Amino acid sequence: MKVTINARQMTVRESLKELVFEKLEKLDKYFQREGEATVTFSRKRNKENLEVTISAANTLFRCEVEDETFQNALDRSIDMIERQIRKNKTRLSKRLREEAFELPYETGGDFEEEPEFHIRHKTFTYKPMSVDEAILQMNLLDHTFFVFKDAETEEVCVVYKRKDGDYGLISPEN
Repeated sequence: MKVTINARQMTVRESLKELVFEKLEKLDKYFQREGEATVTFSRKRNKENLEVTISAANTLFRCEVEDETFQNALDRSIDMIERQIRKNKTRLSKRLREEAFELPYETGGDFEEEPEFHIRHKTFTYKPMSVDEAILQMNLLDHTFFVFKDAETEEVCVVYKRKDGDYGLISPEN
């Protein structure tokens, strides 16, 4: 697996980089073709924060873990991504080409497979508005995201509340 290591406002020790390569090697058994992993280290609120994103066969696996040490965060991250793969194994094997993704036969363990998706369909009308108006509307509705038509670009966009309390904007790429 190709691994990219990023550090936000810090330097990552060589021993920690080697540990990342060693731990991510454990996930190679799920991918016949080479996957790409991005690991980002940062410190937030006196805690070690680790983000792991793996891209394989046009599918993303991602987790973000905050812990006392980067080693603990890395262990938890690997477990979380493996749990994502095992929990959605049937759906993933249907969606992905057989040659791109492989689930070993020893997928036992205490992982319950994700049940069928229950989708609630909702329609609504929307008017063009600014990002600030969309955030205000989202907060008034006490939602974590809000779909709206951007008044400037006339594109359908989504604003959302992030875990860190900030807001995010998703807009289509032109």
